Amino acid sequence: MAGMDRRAFLKLWPGVAGLAALSDQADAAGLPKTKITRIRYYKTPTDAAGRPNVRQPLFNQSTNVVLVETDAGLVGVGEGGSDDTMEQCASMLIGEDPFRTDRLWQIMYRGYFYPAGREKVHALGALDVALWDLKGKALGVPVYQLLGGLSRDYIECYSTGFPAKGSPAEVARACIEAGFRAYRISTDGRDPVLDRFDLVNRTYELCKQVRQGVGKDGAWCIDFHTELDMPDAVTLANLIEPLRPYFVEDLIRSENPGVYRTLRKQVKVPIAVGEQFGPKWDWNMLIEEHLIDYARVTIPNVGGITDFQKIAALCETHYIGLVPHFTGPISEAAMVHCAAVFPGPVLMELVMGGTRSWPYLKQGYDFKNGKLWPNDRPGLGVEVDTSQLQLIGDYQERYTLTPLLRRPDGSYTNW
Repeated sequence: MAGMDRRAFLKLWPGVAGLAALSDQADAAGLPKTKITRIRYYKTPTDAAGRPNVRQPLFNQSTNVVLVETDAGLVGVGEGGSDDTMEQCASMLIGEDPFRTDRLWQIMYRGYFYPAGREKVHALGALDVALWDLKGKALGVPVYQLLGGLSRDYIECYSTGFPAKGSPAEVARACIEAGFRAYRISTDGRDPVLDRFDLVNRTYELCKQVRQGVGKDGAWCIDFHTELDMPDAVTLANLIEPLRPYFVEDLIRSENPGVYRTLRKQVKVPIAVGEQFGPKWDWNMLIEEHLIDYARVTIPNVGGITDFQKIAALCETHYIGLVPHFTGPISEAAMVHCAAVFPGPVLMELVMGGTRSWPYLKQGYDFKNGKLWPNDRPGLGVEVDTSQLQLIGDYQERYTLTPLLRRPDGSYTNW
């Protein structure tokens, strides 16, 4: 190799020419010297559940759209948050280099001394997704190329709220026939007054019908939705164990993850938790002690793509799969990129059998035959029509309420 010029090297090994060309393109294009100049924030006409004109959606189901703009004309798209938390996070980004994503994540999360709560992390995550979208567009590549490249050709899905036409068994069968890997149900709660014994019995009967409907080649899963107290969650989990659910979600309340040290010893069903969780510190104990089998880790709730990837790495090292929760259409597109590069098991949630549409999206995630498919569009591959959205925030001035300190090497440190 010594003394061989680059042209001779490519002539001798033409198989690497494609890779070299890609490298040349990245080197030639590079990342422009640019700064964040403006961040605009929009309210969408529906929330994640498809309800129109919701006055104040749940923050963790917010589909509000954020656009991060630079002086080079680049625009990144993200989703989530609320106007108060978005203002605090966005104002710290004005004037910053948009490509230093992890550094900006640290500033937004730690910048006001008190660790960010889950509400603020949702807005932070929306901005983080927009920064990754912006970087992909700057380089002309899909985000998954920035995360390591594809590990899978498509992402299998499970359906929540598959259109109900017929008995539970018939709906379950239709879901599997539509190409979904699994059909998801919830507990059979019908009334605001929850009778614990009646609910357990009715849900068990429902599970038997669903198991019959998906057939021997299909799969099913159930969300206890934190509705059950500990004894009833254990009872129901053990009743349905012979029916072999793909996973059982949110068996009990989420405030104290340490309770899974006790619960894990009492049930044998695969456990999935986490749609109510935030960044990696919420997950560390559950993953390190292998108290769960699947992480419901989702975007933007965990703080966007930056922290999603760190949690995914923890999951890989402990043989824990990903079953991300659906939060909104732009976030779902972002999760396709993250799930596509994860080497472990993945099953992603899709609502309403994939039939729901968002009129303000000219281009969204690619779904067909019960599966989500990566595409080669730059960034997230999402295009937003802002003419159909309501502007609720326009941030062009930088301000911080506490000092932002750096170590001698330039890395961020707490005040």
